[in-house]
Amino acid sequence: MGNMTTNRGKRVLLAKPRGYCAGVDRAVETVEKAIDLYGPPIYVRKQIVHNKHVVTTLEAKGAIFVEENDEVPPGSIVIFSAHGVAPEVHEQARDRDLKAIDATCPLVTKVHAEARRFAASDYDIVLIGHEGHEEVIGTTGEAPENIKLVEGPDSVDQVEVRDPEKVVWLSQTTLSVDETMQTVDSLRQKFPLLQAPPSDDICYATQNRQQVIKEIAHECDVMIVVGSTNSSNSVRLVEVALQAGAKSGYLVDYAEEIDDSWLDDAQTVGVTSGASVPDDLVQDVLAYLSERGFDDVSEIETVKEKLTFSLPRELVKDMKKQAAASSS
Repeated sequence: MGNMTTNRGKRVLLAKPRGYCAGVDRAVETVEKAIDLYGPPIYVRKQIVHNKHVVTTLEAKGAIFVEENDEVPPGSIVIFSAHGVAPEVHEQARDRDLKAIDATCPLVTKVHAEARRFAASDYDIVLIGHEGHEEVIGTTGEAPENIKLVEGPDSVDQVEVRDPEKVVWLSQTTLSVDETMQTVDSLRQKFPLLQAPPSDDICYATQNRQQVIKEIAHECDVMIVVGSTNSSNSVRLVEVALQAGAKSGYLVDYAEEIDDSWLDDAQTVGVTSGASVPDDLVQDVLAYLSERGFDDVSEIETVKEKLTFSLPRELVKDMKKQAAASSS
């Protein structure tokens, strides 16, 4: 075992883009800035983003995560997570006299607007997504009478609509690009007049992170995706890697969750991270691999991401007020 030949060719292919997308960056910063501005505790409805480490880090700074608005003391500040909320959640916040700061990703807000618009024209909307996911619950809440959920190609048979000439599909933003298009194709066979949204709902970051994985997966004996089990886009990255030819694929929150047996006989390890993952967690994985002889790291970049989103306007307004007060 100890001879040099076993080490020859041990390498890591590091995917880029990986990690934080613009919506996550904005949501996490919203919580941090709110804690600075208003002082702790700041209440957050649901996990701000689906990442264990981010949530525990923000808790340590003074964020309190709750499931519903009724857990927030009346008159307090509540932040809505990046995944979006149904309209009734805004109403509940007003009823409890909560100041709501909405950290919904603008790309999710766009899907909500599409749902409202098509419902207003009395379309049936087939929403492709995972039942129970916060984003799906929020989007469905915009037009519950009009929205039918379909989980994937296999569940198209069960979809019933009122008028097959007035059907449109929308999707959760964090799905597998290929599987979503398979679902759309199946829907189209059933409803030939199915309309598409004005622009694809799967977000740029989801698509980009899947794209680079597709380009490197066939070379990888093992693909390690850093991300949490409740993170849809992270779970999809493992699936996409396996479909694209990786021999094995695993999801870990932290480097110490890696099982050394995964690396037995491996020459090439792929590494990426979901859109809610801070990059220091990826660096920890690279350090872990380096200690085990995988110290030849090539970063494979397929596209440059430049998108940023401005902070929620409710927060920006108060930040400006504070700045004005402190300068006067």
